[in-house]
Amino acid sequence: MKIHPKAIRARRNRRLLLVALAVVASALSYAVYWWIHGRFWVVTDNAFVAGNLIPVEADTTGIVTQVLVEETQFVNKGDLLVQLDEHRAYAALGQSEGDLGRTVRSIGALFATRQQLCRKRDARSALLARVRHDVIRFRQAYPSGSVSEQVLQNAEDQMTALGAELREVGAELQAIEARVGGTSRTEHPEIEAAKHRFIEAYLDFVRQRIRAPVSGYVAKRKVQVGDRVHPGDLLLMVVPLDHLWVEANLRETELRKVRPGQSAEVIVDLYGRRRLYHGTVEGLVPGTGSVFALLPPDNATGNFIHIVQRVPVRIALRKDEILKRPIRPGLSTVTSIHIGEPGQPVNTSLADTSAEAYRTDIFSEELAAAERKAEEIIQANVVPKDDLLESSCTWSDMSVESPHQTERTKRGGPKAVQ
Repeated sequence: MKIHPKAIRARRNRRLLLVALAVVASALSYAVYWWIHGRFWVVTDNAFVAGNLIPVEADTTGIVTQVLVEETQFVNKGDLLVQLDEHRAYAALGQSEGDLGRTVRSIGALFATRQQLCRKRDARSALLARVRHDVIRFRQAYPSGSVSEQVLQNAEDQMTALGAELREVGAELQAIEARVGGTSRTEHPEIEAAKHRFIEAYLDFVRQRIRAPVSGYVAKRKVQVGDRVHPGDLLLMVVPLDHLWVEANLRETELRKVRPGQSAEVIVDLYGRRRLYHGTVEGLVPGTGSVFALLPPDNATGNFIHIVQRVPVRIALRKDEILKRPIRPGLSTVTSIHIGEPGQPVNTSLADTSAEAYRTDIFSEELAAAERKAEEIIQANVVPKDDLLESSCTWSDMSVESPHQTERTKRGGPKAVQ
């Protein structure tokens, strides 16, 4: 059956008209949708789930003797993760404990020496005072001949010798005072230095047991039994899954109306469009991704190409939804931000650091325990002091020559040996 060309053209025109009408209807529908809904939202699929990846590193040197966790396991804050060999750390701790006790006793000996010199000085002072009195009496009796010149001269020589001995004791006392003056038997700088060396050794010992800083899931375990680890070596990572957010990388042309505080809807590819997460814009990163790159571009070289940059936008997710439908860092999302809401000033940050992943207290008791142990060692090595011997001891120079001797010299009598 032969179809007339006019019928073919008419049929073709009808189909073209239907296609045109469908296109126009679709365009109108999209225009209506965009006017009512789409123009109030910024949508991007360049958005990913992010979270805190807590590294667990070695703080001391040691050989791994036991690994108590494996990847995907959940650990609580403070749980033992890795055990290092404690023998060397224990030996170093014992040596530092002995050094601290020896230092305390050495400083105690200095204080005892100071008191000994004080008593020696007092004895020399008393003896010098007695000889000085004898010299005064001998000088008074010398003109009448009651005392010979030799007796007077011997007394004056003895007074001079005692004065020299007294000054020598004073110099020794000043040397001791320079080391212990202004301190006590338990607060001397050398004791403080030895105490903190002990604390350092104590911390090295207790940190042979590596514990979880926060609660979370173990990932990226690298440590093996027999490894010799050093401070700063990465052993594994702990990932808390109860505090996550989305990093949406928006074009710079889409940021004009994006503000902190605006609501957001997140579709995670893991669950598809059946599950919708709700979030809030916490803030805009102060710089595009290129400026934080390992090798930032140098546009001053002349090889400039205009590329639309992207700025990371941080979007907080609701904790109850995360716990109900668990997700993990790195998952891809389709994120929509409601720019129709007013929000807050663009430089405002709503980021919250109250989550457990932002702090840990597993080390808080270590220093207090170390200081208590150090104080016990100090008190155990302090020699009980006699309160009478701890009286103040100050140096005062005592003149050897007296006014009577000067007057005696004027009269031509024997002169004291200087």
